[in-house]
Amino acid sequence: MNLHRWRWIPNALTFVRILLIAPFAGALLTGDYRRALLIFFLAAGTDAIDGFLARHFNWRSRLGAIADPLADKALLITAYLMLTITAILPFWLFLLVLGRDLLIVVGALAYHYMIGRYDMAPSIPGKLNTLIQILVVLAIIVFLADLPMQPWVVEAGTVLVAVSTVFSGAHYLCVWGLRAWRTTRS
Repeated sequence: MNLHRWRWIPNALTFVRILLIAPFAGALLTGDYRRALLIFFLAAGTDAIDGFLARHFNWRSRLGAIADPLADKALLITAYLMLTITAILPFWLFLLVLGRDLLIVVGALAYHYMIGRYDMAPSIPGKLNTLIQILVVLAIIVFLADLPMQPWVVEAGTVLVAVSTVFSGAHYLCVWGLRAWRTTRS
């Protein structure tokens, strides 16, 4: 059986995840938190399956390497935006989360065009920050859906996301700033 002809499936699943962003945002905006949870888990499932297929069958593509993390980030930013618009999370937290991501993108572009090739490689603090952001938004939506969750998750989660976002943003800035400084000095 020729498996090569199925290599489009991971990218299709990424596209499905992108399509799920609008109904996810709508569910959060209207306060339909159980539907938002269902969509969130469906999106997480497509992410897990497309990642497994890409790795297991070597169905990797340049499009997938770019679109997959962008789809994940768009879903997460959408969650923080909707929870901010509905006054669940403070505006400053959304600005911090978005600002860190913009800092990384602008820094990567500046490095690429002013210094040299930039290979996207998430750091340990960056991966930990993403995990914290996901777990906190998930815990908050579970709480809002009247499922078993403590009410303090909103306040504690806000602090945890803020600290991890600042730390990982500063880490990226230091690591890539030092790399740029070393490259331009040699």
